[in-house]
Amino acid sequence: MDYKNAGVDIEAGYKAVELMKKHIASTMRDEVLTDIGGFSGAFSMEAFKNMEQPTLVSGTDGVGTKLKVAFEMDKHDSVGIDCVAMCVNDIACAGGEPLFFLDYIACGKNEPEKIASIVSGVAMGCRQSNAALIGGETAEMPGFYPVDEYDLAGFAVGVVDRKNMITGKSIKEGDVLVGIASSGIHSNGYSLVRKVFPMKKENLAVSYESLGGKTLGETLLTPTIIYVKALRSVKEGGVTIKGCSHITGGGFYENIPRMLHDGVRAQIKADSYEIPPIFDMLAKDGDIAKEMMYNTYNMGIGMMLAVDAADADKTVELVNKSGQKAFIVGEIIKGEKGVTLV
Repeated sequence: MDYKNAGVDIEAGYKAVELMKKHIASTMRDEVLTDIGGFSGAFSMEAFKNMEQPTLVSGTDGVGTKLKVAFEMDKHDSVGIDCVAMCVNDIACAGGEPLFFLDYIACGKNEPEKIASIVSGVAMGCRQSNAALIGGETAEMPGFYPVDEYDLAGFAVGVVDRKNMITGKSIKEGDVLVGIASSGIHSNGYSLVRKVFPMKKENLAVSYESLGGKTLGETLLTPTIIYVKALRSVKEGGVTIKGCSHITGGGFYENIPRMLHDGVRAQIKADSYEIPPIFDMLAKDGDIAKEMMYNTYNMGIGMMLAVDAADADKTVELVNKSGQKAFIVGEIIKGEKGVTLV
């Protein structure tokens, strides 16, 4: 008896590391002090010592049951982008710049090519957010996960000068809400998605005109947008972002109030932007009430910003120039902390 007979293939692990090295290398920053394969990752803070109060911000998250779609379609690269996005978008919400990222992959069987495909997506997400992939773990856990399944999670660290943190404390009545478009469902609410749409390859392979000719599977696997560049563009353009909310699980009703203080309320015009057709399809096929849709999904807005009314048009322009799409979607009013859709 040996470890391989117990279900853990050490040689496969070595091969997976070799295959992922080129992807990891593509994310390196000058501050990275360690090589691939060490016991830990080291990152120099020398470049940030001129900040008045350099402050580390962190985020951790996973991809969730969206992975079930990837398993069924046998497509494993895009979920790595999702993993990075869920972490670095939270850091950007606080005004931080992502510095480095670590991933954790737990699988029933280590298939090196599949693991490398996952990491290629993680690396792509890191490049999009300018975060170095400085470490990770691939855990082969036979008997805990099915041989053809895995879980994927990550952890990111960023930095911000404390005076530039986005806290929501200065939000006031009359401020304007600018929404930045999502790419679709992103990485939340897939337990409900999987109840509505049969997770069979033949169903996921069907193309729909309403989805722009894409298959259902392609649409569901569309990766989460990384908003780091867009928020950086707004800040560098001279606009003060007073509040910022990453619209994840819990949709509008849970996430937008997280940037508000007592006494102010977000009033949003539901028809002020285009809702991606996958949400209409999901609501219709699942007989899901409108309020539940907005309480579960991003409904086409992945990031919500609160800015001074005088900066609203400029914010939209800066976001659009960064390559994302922004809309003026509402305003801040007096009232109990929460969200009103009109």
